[in-house]
Amino acid sequence: MRAAETYPYTARDVRGVVLPMTAPALTIVLPAYNEAARIGPALDELLAYLDQAPIPRSIEVLVVDDGSTDDTVKVVGVRSGTATTAPDVRVRVLRVPHGGKGAAVRAGMLAAEGEIVIFADADMATPPDQVPLLLDALQTSDVAIGSRIQLDGSDMRASQSPYRRLLGRIFHAIASVWVVGPVQDTQCGFKGFTRAAAQDLFSRQRITSIVFDVELVFLARRRGYRLAIVPIQWSDKRGSRMRARPGLALRVAWDLLQIPLLHRGIGRAAPAVE
Repeated sequence: MRAAETYPYTARDVRGVVLPMTAPALTIVLPAYNEAARIGPALDELLAYLDQAPIPRSIEVLVVDDGSTDDTVKVVGVRSGTATTAPDVRVRVLRVPHGGKGAAVRAGMLAAEGEIVIFADADMATPPDQVPLLLDALQTSDVAIGSRIQLDGSDMRASQSPYRRLLGRIFHAIASVWVVGPVQDTQCGFKGFTRAAAQDLFSRQRITSIVFDVELVFLARRRGYRLAIVPIQWSDKRGSRMRARPGLALRVAWDLLQIPLLHRGIGRAAPAVE
């Protein structure tokens, strides 16, 4: 793993001098692989929201570059120097060898410095104004799981193709029986954790395929963490590189089968000390 590259973003005084920052209250982790075309506008949207958001004012945005071969890192570096009025926000880049989204998220969550850690998709499929929903839930829980299923039962994934929705239903039917129980939307790429829960769960994560979310839910339930299901807004952003091929289906099935076996005998976490 390469060392993180830190770009001071807005910790500056009136003369433009960069000020030192203390440990952030919040880290937002964005895994990115060859996202040069989308990461710039996504960061613009996120950082513009953070300028005026009613959330903790000590914030770290950690972009995990998953071995990109394009200009992803350069684009992030340019955005990090943009002027803003937010008093205490910084952008870091963590460069890791290409290992897939699960590996990139794990690296970012373990490297995050915030007391609360959220990971989100780099295309901002979940808009930044949903962050306070996870923060509110984490006041009384250890893990907050974004869900595209709304309180009235409507599902924001209805905008996906019929084929993708069919695959999703099959996936959930298998995962719910074998691994995740009543959690209906494991694959939403928007989840939040207390620092203690993140360090514990991601240090135990073994699956790096798209099934890594299922493993996290399984681990959180087995470790006895307080889970909150948080309905969030989401849109189907085009440009996904995931293609439903036979090889992927076999990998998903194998990883689902492995999860309980990889964590045989895992016990509950020690209660947090207040």
